[in-house]
Amino acid sequence: MCIVLWASDCHDKYKLVVAANRDEFYQRPTLPAEFWPENPAILAGKDMKHGGTWMGITLAGGFATLTNFRDPANYNPNAPSRGHLVQEYLESTADAQSYMQKILAAGLDFNGFNLLAGTVDELYYLSNQERIIRPVAKGYHGLSNSLLDVPWPKVTRGLRNLAACLQKSHIEVEDLFEMMADRHQPPDQQLPQTGVSLEMERLLAPAFVEMQDYGTRTTTVILVDRNNLVQFRERSFVPPLQGNWTEVRYQFQLEADI
Repeated sequence: MCIVLWASDCHDKYKLVVAANRDEFYQRPTLPAEFWPENPAILAGKDMKHGGTWMGITLAGGFATLTNFRDPANYNPNAPSRGHLVQEYLESTADAQSYMQKILAAGLDFNGFNLLAGTVDELYYLSNQERIIRPVAKGYHGLSNSLLDVPWPKVTRGLRNLAACLQKSHIEVEDLFEMMADRHQPPDQQLPQTGVSLEMERLLAPAFVEMQDYGTRTTTVILVDRNNLVQFRERSFVPPLQGNWTEVRYQFQLEADI
């Protein structure tokens, strides 16, 4: 996943609003979000190549998502799959801080990652580039393939658009999907330098990425209201894109003790 935008306690009706794009190779086998048959308390998609997932929520109010930290010079093709970090948190009964401490103690040689985990009320952030567990303050936040809230152009633009969507008393889910379909191309002088070519930085710069064999595969929108009613919508894009997509929708009540 290349960009996650969220607003925590920023709207009168909704305690948490999440909008995210997952970028991946088009041929990588993936299952759309569903309540997992082997663990029906988890709602998430599934990576069928290595297992794991990139984002999920549980009936108990647990939430986790992950982005890669772009660092091609130090990429290890034999490293363990980062998607298991999200899966294992969603499957565990540990709180986010304890789970992240376990990750740090294990010392596994993952490629660069950013992990956001916790509950719909309280989130924590861990990157193996910093190795510091950080509580995430209420407010607007963005995460792409650098550290939390680093102002890459698509993060800054996305947060501005998210704030505009939340100005309405009733949030329109379609507005959030439209926001995540943004193909805006920032000028070269605003692009990050992450160790790839300028041409590649340009291709990866929009919120919605479109390349020949790689790009935005999935857009997910999650709304959690003040009564713990969850709306979960996910669109999966089928190349050639041109408007071709499938959608899953879920609405459910979190458990009473959240």
